[in-house]
Amino acid sequence: MTTTLRPDGPEAGLPDGGRTRRWQVCVNGRPVGSVVTADSRYDSFRVGRIEALEITEGLRRGRGTVAALAAEEVLRGWGCTRVEISVPVESAGGQALAVALGYTETSHKLGKSLGELPYGRPGLTLRPIGDEEFRDWLDGINGDYHAQLVRVGMTDRQAAERVAVDDARLLPEGHRTPGMAMSRLLAHGEPVGSIWVALGDRRQPDGRPRGWVMNLEVAPNRRGHGYGRELMLAAERQCLAAGVRELGLNVYVANDVARRLYASLGFRLTKRDFAKSL
Repeated sequence: MTTTLRPDGPEAGLPDGGRTRRWQVCVNGRPVGSVVTADSRYDSFRVGRIEALEITEGLRRGRGTVAALAAEEVLRGWGCTRVEISVPVESAGGQALAVALGYTETSHKLGKSLGELPYGRPGLTLRPIGDEEFRDWLDGINGDYHAQLVRVGMTDRQAAERVAVDDARLLPEGHRTPGMAMSRLLAHGEPVGSIWVALGDRRQPDGRPRGWVMNLEVAPNRRGHGYGRELMLAAERQCLAAGVRELGLNVYVANDVARRLYASLGFRLTKRDFAKSL
């Protein structure tokens, strides 16, 4: 039997200049599932994604493996040098397939439904990041972001390009970009950390708004004092004040301290992210 991909509609453009296309997974010409390929374009490279892989007939016959390999070939043809996938936590088969195909687990997506919260600790205040400090603050968190991208397999140049593209996409108006809340936490007037939250720019499958923690950082000399927890609770309050009752975030698998913090706050694992070079 021969497993192939057949286009299931035309290519569609994406806002970042990439493209996406849906395919039927066929065995001897008969549809048995579907998959979506997509890519993101940067100055010197492209990153591909394999999404919504579903085999509806003949599970455990290797059709998912062949379909994923065929999708990788599509992405190679599009000029992609890296491919990324997200696997729902309930899909044990999808996770096993990713590992079998040589993907490396890079990060986790977590989520939480929000309820009412008590006020913060005495002596702690939260204030918006202003004009004069915004650029230095962003340069600092971008340095950390760049380092994380290199750790999960990108070159320095690729990481720099991805950081620049993400800045332009997420913050077209800098710290004044609507829907973005960037704040510093002060302990008795001294800055001890910051948090950046997108207030409802992402949507749940049912259409409800979902906030997203874009970045959290605690000053190195102030770690271990509970400020990360207070920053996360502040993010939850900001979402609730904006009428958003779902909050998500991304955490790298190597960041054990952050993963323990989020688990203690009630965040649940929703997806596992994997990547590999093509």
